[in-house]
Amino acid sequence: MSTVVTVELPDDALAADVVGGLAMVEEGLREAAQAKHELLADTSGHLISAGGKRFRATLLLLAAQFGNPADERVVPAAVAIELTHLATLYHDDVMDEATVRRGLASANSRWDNTVAILTGDFLFARASQILADLGPEAVRIQAETFTRLVSGQIAETIGPRSGEDPLDHYIGVVTDKTASLIATSGRFGAMFSGAPPEVTRRITPACEALGIAYQLCDDILDVASESAQSGKTPGTDLREGVLTLPMLHALRSAGPDDTRLVELLSRGELTDPGLHAEALGLLREHQAMKLARADTRRWAATAREQILALPDVPARAAFEALCEFVTERTG
Repeated sequence: MSTVVTVELPDDALAADVVGGLAMVEEGLREAAQAKHELLADTSGHLISAGGKRFRATLLLLAAQFGNPADERVVPAAVAIELTHLATLYHDDVMDEATVRRGLASANSRWDNTVAILTGDFLFARASQILADLGPEAVRIQAETFTRLVSGQIAETIGPRSGEDPLDHYIGVVTDKTASLIATSGRFGAMFSGAPPEVTRRITPACEALGIAYQLCDDILDVASESAQSGKTPGTDLREGVLTLPMLHALRSAGPDDTRLVELLSRGELTDPGLHAEALGLLREHQAMKLARADTRRWAATAREQILALPDVPARAAFEALCEFVTERTG
């Protein structure tokens, strides 16, 4: 049993295919970062050289196993997906005024906001160039996906509309801003490997549901984890005043005994260590955590339902393992 990212690969042949594919994706990313201007080449390669899980590329390569994974279109499609994801990270860091990304100084802090924004634009343009060689359908799907990414970011920025349920709004943001590109990863893998249309029809919503479950899992771990499993210091979202799934459930289900928690969650940023620790402790003991875990399991189950209808090849077991991983990770 081999592991790539968080995926348990059930046989050596599948592992070799995915690992080999990821190596070619890395090479493609380095080539895509080359630019006429030295500064742009440096900034474009900044996050590529920092590494990353390449989760979306891995899903694409796994989805390609339902067709011909050696199809020459598969790796370029994976490179385009990762370039798109990287482009959004440069833009996100500007909007969030982030100073660190993947253990390195963020591009906006190392250079400036203008350079970071233009670098994100360049990487998205490079992704579009690659997809143009794969045909008009690829370009159309990419455009639709990027529309959803931007719509999700805008929705997050302006917040729920009057009368809109904040929890429903949040799930909508996660679906568009995060899960839409993950869905396209699965879709491209099936499409460009020549998998049957039925596979594409099922793998796309499966990957979208899996993407939602992964984000919700991270939300829970940010509250529940003592060991920073989520890759962030526990309580980061709480400290920054970002209301994620557990906090929204706490506010929605608050009772007479939750006055103090509601007060703390309504303050916005909780930078005071004492108040932050108090809120984190109250949230960890609140029924909101059970509700958030139930939501995550539900989205993982939605993904699994589609996956189980796929052909019984080793990649299907890998997708099933991903669903199980999300469920087990949240406790």
